Amino acid sequence: MKLTLSALAAALALGAHARAADPTPRKPVDTSFLKRFAETRRFMLGRPQNPKVAPDGKTVLFLRADADKPALKLFEFDVATGQTKELLSPQALLGSGDENLTPEEKARRERMRLTAGGFADFHFDAAGNNILLPLSGRLFVYDRATRKVTELKTGAGGAVVDPKWSPDGKKVAYVRGFDVYVIDLATNTETAITTGGTVQKTHGLAEFVAQEEMGRFTGYWWSPDSKYIAYEEADHAGVETWFVADPFKPNAKPLEQFYPRPGKKNVAVRLGVVPVAGGETVWMEMHRYEYLARVDWGKAGLVYQLQSRNQKEWGLQRYDPDTGKTYGVCHDLGAPELPWQELVPLLPRSTEFNGNSVVLYGSDQCDRNTLPKLPGAGNHILNMTEHLPDGRFRHYTLTRFNQFLSLDSANKHAYIVDSADPTQAHVCRVGIDRDRTFEHLTSAPGQHTAVFSKNHAIGVFTSTTLTRMPTSTVRIADPSGAKLGELPSVAVEPDLKLNVTIAKLGDFWTAVVRPHDFDPKKKYPVILDVYGGPRHLHVVQAMRNWLVPQWLANQGFVVVAVDNRGTPGRGREWERAVYQKFGTVPLDDQVKGLRLLCEKHPELDGDRVGIVGWSFGGYMAANGVLRRPDVFKAAVAGAPVTDWEDYDTHYTERYMGLLPEAQKAYDEASLLPLAKGLTRPLLLVHGTADDNVYYRHSLKLSDALFRAGKNFDSLPLPGVTHMYTSDPVVTERLWGRAAVFFATHLGAPK
Repeated sequence: MKLTLSALAAALALGAHARAADPTPRKPVDTSFLKRFAETRRFMLGRPQNPKVAPDGKTVLFLRADADKPALKLFEFDVATGQTKELLSPQALLGSGDENLTPEEKARRERMRLTAGGFADFHFDAAGNNILLPLSGRLFVYDRATRKVTELKTGAGGAVVDPKWSPDGKKVAYVRGFDVYVIDLATNTETAITTGGTVQKTHGLAEFVAQEEMGRFTGYWWSPDSKYIAYEEADHAGVETWFVADPFKPNAKPLEQFYPRPGKKNVAVRLGVVPVAGGETVWMEMHRYEYLARVDWGKAGLVYQLQSRNQKEWGLQRYDPDTGKTYGVCHDLGAPELPWQELVPLLPRSTEFNGNSVVLYGSDQCDRNTLPKLPGAGNHILNMTEHLPDGRFRHYTLTRFNQFLSLDSANKHAYIVDSADPTQAHVCRVGIDRDRTFEHLTSAPGQHTAVFSKNHAIGVFTSTTLTRMPTSTVRIADPSGAKLGELPSVAVEPDLKLNVTIAKLGDFWTAVVRPHDFDPKKKYPVILDVYGGPRHLHVVQAMRNWLVPQWLANQGFVVVAVDNRGTPGRGREWERAVYQKFGTVPLDDQVKGLRLLCEKHPELDGDRVGIVGWSFGGYMAANGVLRRPDVFKAAVAGAPVTDWEDYDTHYTERYMGLLPEAQKAYDEASLLPLAKGLTRPLLLVHGTADDNVYYRHSLKLSDALFRAGKNFDSLPLPGVTHMYTSDPVVTERLWGRAAVFFATHLGAPK
């Protein structure tokens, strides 16, 4: 009998599921919570976002969507009265027209992890009288006094990207068509500041790895006197071009992207300074460095941080356009045993202190035993270099910290995030004078951050705990923390009660999520919810992190999580232990943490363990069943990196080293040679439009598994990017599918 390909595929799938199926009848999975979770964008729609205190400190502006519509509007909170009013909606500016984003702006929002439409951002002018609003590739100015909106007359030839006020409030700069432009508000006329920009050689735009891996989303900077603009030129000549095609639309041209891979040509970047009134570009000295990591232009001049390709070395330079001189502020070769040095977001800062030019910068934590006793418990060191009138430099080491927030030069304070416990994050204030005072501004267990008024008298503190979703309160920005009001939310609250325990076991911070009807007399199949990669903490005291794990646990599992070596907040040796050992150290730690959990909690059935993760977590999940089938009985691997030679340079080379000398480490971390050993059920899930971890990764592993004669399941998500949560239906169906997959292969509580 002739068997069609579709019939053969169906027969094979039926046979595979029949062999692995749990004979115990199970009720259908209820995905109604997942539907609400997805449609409300993780219950974040309706919550205040991106709050900014007006320069006079009297009002706070913020973005907020309706509880059921992912379009951000602009609101104003009056600090004195506590009243909130809507200022503008996208519909008011666009009329009946829909928001129209270019592919470049969509990619930029993807890099920034933005899922809602409408206003992505807004900007006060220096006086706080006008608001700059980019929307759908156009620019609008909102006059707060008259409530009048004016659209700026930008030229044709590309959408407006990354608009910024000049410090004097008279002009607005932006990038259009790969060049930097300035529009004069008095005449509403546009002038090109740079020329000759092309898709291959861009001006004023941050390159891919700067956005995705360095957290730098801009490529140009105003001088404080509004006379100059510094801009990045990114030359992509020789960089590989990769294409993202939509299988649902074979008639549509694939999107092109320059994608630098390990051992391949990187983007050539340089920094230039050009007068706004016209003139030639002065190019900054890049020395031997390959990356332009950070830039700030403040009272101490233009300060820029450069980084070597192997990321073991960085240099900090200061440029004075009035004299044309460049000063080397500092450089750090790193300790010989240090495989890489982390960049610190939002630093360096250029300012004045005691009448002298000062640069505030962050560095990696050195050996605690070699440092003087410092306040704080974080992984980074806050440093200050003061340029004295006689030409000498004076250096200060101020504090340990995890994240920099803001600088109050007038009152000699820096605001940071710090915590001795990596599951928490607290806002602190540290003196940047010689006394180094250190004060906590938050204390409730959880995750906290803040933004501040210009004079740092008040702040908007956004906090979340294990029992509460994020809330934003306006408070006095000192240890008293007097509450002045709360930014109102209209969000739907999760109708799911968490049963989460966070504790440290041995060396590892762990989480245990039990079902709502937990019976301590039963043995439960276990699902290890994993990320495991550097720069990301999974086990944190934040309610929103545990909503889906709680739903999954309620389907008849105990869900657990472990933060392995390589995750931040635990010191230099802990973080660097994964260097050139992606395939082994994180997985070994997950197994150790899992065994500690099983020993402590007898309800965990260590013989029935599944593993699930996305991105690096997807790599960990697939690695788990391939490398440790004795521990993991089934895996759902979402958007996994399967071959580290196919990921981007800045991330991969930091942790894996440079090719060709590090070839052995890349080979050992690859999943492809392990494919022939698959003995456990594996579900590969991947969006076909993913331009972060390309669909190529799952295809390469699928091909290796198929050629090795292995049975596995594959779920392509057509047109879906790395941020699958942007599509509510995909989110609901994906987790429903995962629950059924684990129920089939792990069984029910016994």
